[in-house]
Amino acid sequence: MVMTEASTIWFDGALVPWQQAQVHVLTHGLHYGTGVLEGTRVHGTADGAAVFRLDDHLRRLVRSAGMLRLPLPYGVEELAAGTLDMLRANGQRSCYVRHFAFLGYGSMGLDMRGVPTTTVIASWDWPEAVEARPLRLKTSSWRRNDPNSVPPAAKATGPYLNSVLARREATDAGYDEALLLAADGSVSECSAENVFTVRDGVLRTPPAASGALEGLTQDTVLTLARDLGVEVRVERLLRSDLYAADEVFVCGTAAGIAPVGSLDDRELPTAPGTLTERLADAYRAAVTGENPRYAHWLTRL
Repeated sequence: MVMTEASTIWFDGALVPWQQAQVHVLTHGLHYGTGVLEGTRVHGTADGAAVFRLDDHLRRLVRSAGMLRLPLPYGVEELAAGTLDMLRANGQRSCYVRHFAFLGYGSMGLDMRGVPTTTVIASWDWPEAVEARPLRLKTSSWRRNDPNSVPPAAKATGPYLNSVLARREATDAGYDEALLLAADGSVSECSAENVFTVRDGVLRTPPAASGALEGLTQDTVLTLARDLGVEVRVERLLRSDLYAADEVFVCGTAAGIAPVGSLDDRELPTAPGTLTERLADAYRAAVTGENPRYAHWLTRL
């Protein structure tokens, strides 16, 4: 999606005009992928705009930085305050927020010690999801990063090259999204979303051990499903489990909950299926504040 420029960006503790949020071409993170990020959504509610699971996203950012031994100059409370300051200055009601911390300018080479960290919070318009045709998925020839190569629990910038290659391969072949497998051939996740299957009323999703990010939208879906009385399992899945599923859907901060119509040109029985629709409705009610049960997930502006 093409970005619509906002007026300000939070840059190392200060609000600066969008065009002035710049870094040097010899920034360490640009050359070596030494950074961590979060994608967070702001949704319109009856009581104004609200950030969905802001503190959870920021806590994961801090954990990711710790796994990479990347010094983070700000804590959750400072980043949350900076996020709200920026969003209020930009006046956006429905948008995407990028939290981003990366090693900056001052030293080059693989030794990351002593390189200063730059921290940025930016937002751009992102309309609420509308019902679209079910996605066509293709299993990628690229395998998901092995958990012993880079930690999948860290949402880091460098490993996203794996997703970029997989997505490009799928879209060049005429598909909407790529499904990535782990080194052992089990299902991991899509290029930017977690994947779920439904079979005989049981909801299943792959574990972090398969290289899948422990997604916050994934966690939201699991919580909603349990609250609806649905049996859920986080367990190893094979590609054939998706072929044989009654329903398949993907989820992520940007995508929301999106039904899958086919995988590798094998059509799914229903898309969207009954449970997928129930969960999509429950998710929509949670992020927009329509269901007060999940009000604790909302940080209002």
